[in-house]
Amino acid sequence: MKSCLIVDDSKVIRMVAKKILSELEFATVEAEDGQQALDACKAEMPDAVLLDWNMPVMNGIDYLRELRKLPGGDKPVVVFCTTENDIEHIQEAIEAGANEYIMKPFDSEILQAKFAQVGLLD
Repeated sequence: MKSCLIVDDSKVIRMVAKKILSELEFATVEAEDGQQALDACKAEMPDAVLLDWNMPVMNGIDYLRELRKLPGGDKPVVVFCTTENDIEHIQEAIEAGANEYIMKPFDSEILQAKFAQVGLLD
């Protein structure tokens, strides 16, 4: 079973994402901020990361830069999931190592399509 780390300071977003990802047969782990997410990745690297941008402690872009420096940190497919939709944010995310970018609010169809695009669904 593939694993996905859901990183978002909103419990509601994590809950919705977990439900969708469970239906797509992913094991999920949750983190409320980038630091928790980094700690989770050091313990066990996920196959995918669904990542929010704006969070306390460590934001999504800083987490992503740190993730990519870790041993095996180049492996997870990172999908930014955020309200930040200007071209500068998208470009910064891609340059930092994001594989995809989706806007909130998202639904099952959007998530499934993006995960299929990056080869996470069989």
